[in-house]
Amino acid sequence: MGRWEPNARGRLEQAALDLYSERGFEQTTAAQIAKRAGLTERTFFRHYADKREVLFGGSHALEEIFVDTLAGTPDSATPIDAMASTLETVAAFFLERHEFARQRQAVIMANAELRERELIKLASLSAALAATLRRRGVKDPAASLTAEAGIAVFKVGFERWVGDSGERTLADFFRESLDELKAVAAGE
Repeated sequence: MGRWEPNARGRLEQAALDLYSERGFEQTTAAQIAKRAGLTERTFFRHYADKREVLFGGSHALEEIFVDTLAGTPDSATPIDAMASTLETVAAFFLERHEFARQRQAVIMANAELRERELIKLASLSAALAATLRRRGVKDPAASLTAEAGIAVFKVGFERWVGDSGERTLADFFRESLDELKAVAAGE
């Protein structure tokens, strides 16, 4: 066995993305991912329940950032302004991760099971944001609508960002998407 190297989780993520891109998600096993990362299969399962979770392992951290940021926005902010501020903060989570996000998105879009998993994660995030807005005193349906709008802006902005060269920030795409949503809502 070789010398211990740090960042097992990051190495597993990158190995999985590389293999999924080369061979396809269905044709890649956890054992192959572990081997490519220079780790054992046992180590893989210490970090991830299955090979899908390598792509979604950051979901909990992302939800935590979304919820904590939204909860910490000033009480005087309107729900949509609180969501806009939250999206600006969340964009920082993706700094220096454009290539990884682009590669991950390509793998997800190539597989129906992974697309479904992504939608489930986004629905869970929306529910958490709506609950956070309710705790801030926003009544329904405004809390649910704002949460869903925030997820729509996130999804559209993110898809545009990963399809871009990476020169512009994710925050730029979030701002543009939110401005478009506001224009649509205003009937412009």
